[in-house]
Amino acid sequence: MSKNLELSIFEVVGSPLCVASSDGQKVYDRIMTALSKKRNVALSFGNITALTSAFLNAAIGQLYGTFSEEEIRSLLNVRDMQQDDIALLKRVVETAKQYFKDPQKFDRAVRETMEDDNDGSQD
Repeated sequence: MSKNLELSIFEVVGSPLCVASSDGQKVYDRIMTALSKKRNVALSFGNITALTSAFLNAAIGQLYGTFSEEEIRSLLNVRDMQQDDIALLKRVVETAKQYFKDPQKFDRAVRETMEDDNDGSQD
């Protein structure tokens, strides 16, 4: 078996639209299996025309809950990505790292923000 996995997002999703977290989960499952075996993954975003943070959170963000940043950096290679999508990926990764550093604190902050938003809308 090859030590490297070439993964085309377009082929996994079956569409140039990468917007649903369920499609991101399909990609995550493939990446997770490979990284668990210490295989290098080359993730190609060729032919992708639409990409959302929901998709990237599911596909890549949740990796930070299982693997260290160093493992992900050394084993996962992203390519063929548009410049604005790279910026989105960086935001998703930063948020994931913050979340998995202290999930309870992050969840608490989100709950408090949601409660503050709801306080003014019940009039």
